[in-house]
Amino acid sequence: MSPTPRPSRRGLLSGATGLGLAAALPWSTSSPHAAASQGAPPPGPRPRAGFDNPVLWQDFADIDVIRVGDTFYYSASTMHYSPGAPVLRSWNLVDWEFAGHSVPRLDFGARYDLDGGRAYVAGIWASTLNHRASEGRFYWLGQTDFSVSHVYAATDVEATWEKVATLPRAYYDAGLLFDGDTPYVAYGNTQISVAQLSDDLTAEVRNEQVFSTPSGIGTLEGARFYRINGDYYIFLTRPANGQYILKAPSPFGPYELGELLLDLPGPIPGGGVPHQGGLVDTPGGDWYYLAFVDAYPGGRVPALAPVSWTADGWPELQLVDGAWGASYPLPDVPQPPRETRPMTGPDTFEGPALAPRWEWNHNPDNDRFTVDNGLTLSTATVTDDLYAARNTLTHRIQGPTSTATIELEHAAMTDGDRAGLAVLRDSSAWIGLVRDDGATRLAMVDDIRMDDSWNTVSTGTERASADVAGTRLWLRVTVDITPGSGRQAHFSHSADGSTFTALGPGFTLGNAWQFFLGYRFALFHHATRALGGSVRVARFDLTTP
Repeated sequence: MSPTPRPSRRGLLSGATGLGLAAALPWSTSSPHAAASQGAPPPGPRPRAGFDNPVLWQDFADIDVIRVGDTFYYSASTMHYSPGAPVLRSWNLVDWEFAGHSVPRLDFGARYDLDGGRAYVAGIWASTLNHRASEGRFYWLGQTDFSVSHVYAATDVEATWEKVATLPRAYYDAGLLFDGDTPYVAYGNTQISVAQLSDDLTAEVRNEQVFSTPSGIGTLEGARFYRINGDYYIFLTRPANGQYILKAPSPFGPYELGELLLDLPGPIPGGGVPHQGGLVDTPGGDWYYLAFVDAYPGGRVPALAPVSWTADGWPELQLVDGAWGASYPLPDVPQPPRETRPMTGPDTFEGPALAPRWEWNHNPDNDRFTVDNGLTLSTATVTDDLYAARNTLTHRIQGPTSTATIELEHAAMTDGDRAGLAVLRDSSAWIGLVRDDGATRLAMVDDIRMDDSWNTVSTGTERASADVAGTRLWLRVTVDITPGSGRQAHFSHSADGSTFTALGPGFTLGNAWQFFLGYRFALFHHATRALGGSVRVARFDLTTP
């Protein structure tokens, strides 16, 4: 769709201003999921129901968002988690569901299998998703280890994607554009380049540097590439407080520079400036910008704002009182074909495969788990280090607070086994079972830590223990990921799934950004002596207050 110009002319952007939207908000209440307006509005048109930011309080960073027909798709970074590059789906840009993953397995070397090394804070980040209408096919492109780029494709986002090519150039922070059928990639850090790829995306046809970032701005990266109304736009982020735009009459320039936002107050108290996102239009021709907000310890979460256009073709954010709005009217979109599947709730692992809400810590050993009316985890690694244990299964934490509960059957554990429910990041803790010398006890363990090179420096300290009765129990972790320091996770257990007893002290979450990803819940079972044991997770439930 082409942008609709505003009557006034601004030229290069020097910021963004509110465009009358705030006046509509006082009489419309909103919730993240289409809340109804309340009270009597002033005379005039009644505003649509509203939504709150963040639209999704889970860790989905480095956003690329596209529309295919009436459906929106969203791709995000996953680093060392596998499968990688999740694809979310929405019909209104506000309510999102898991649809699949673009990279079914991180086939980038042995360290992604935790074999002779580890790939923490490597792997998939700042990649790109697009759709070529002429063949009805989705394409994902991303670089790994600053060495090569990979292209995957699928006609159905829920299917298993196939690798199309490995290209010998690392397209850093890439943005993929199909100009008709011709593929282009904008990429780079500070020095921004554009590459034209062959029609089948297996080779590079042309490559030129198109822009050099002025020293007064610093770093620009995180490219997103668009053709709108005959002009070419490259969106670039200034980490982590700004968003800029390049605009040109051709993909190779010459480009003008504009500013979309800088040090703009964000919609989450304690969170950062929205940036590094994607621009997308609705079927009716309205435009939106979906960006992420640094919100540690939970990670980077998406916020949505409407966009208008100047008469000379520059996008402007619609602000509320000079800030990214905490609430806006819902996008005016067609009725969805069905209700969106929730991002929280139970999973009983019916099988035969895991739902796309789950991602492993590094690639799993597929021979050592099954999904069939429960998740059976057989030990895959002999180690006393949770960070080195394969087949640790992770789930994003729902913010600002949420609770994960698992029902665990443990009769088949063997001596030396450790199994349970963790909060996982570069500092971690867990509640679970310790099987030693024929006896099983319940334990709460913290002080599991990495250094800033992601090497393990502490494998943990047991803070509390309790007796175990029977071979089935329920483990629970309640986590506060409201942005800021001092947030905690609290651990408890139950013999009946109803009455829970606290175990151990609260665990204080780290909120430094350098690990990039936020905390996750993790289901684990590893051996410290010999392989052979197993546990069964009959149910996982993610709930909010």
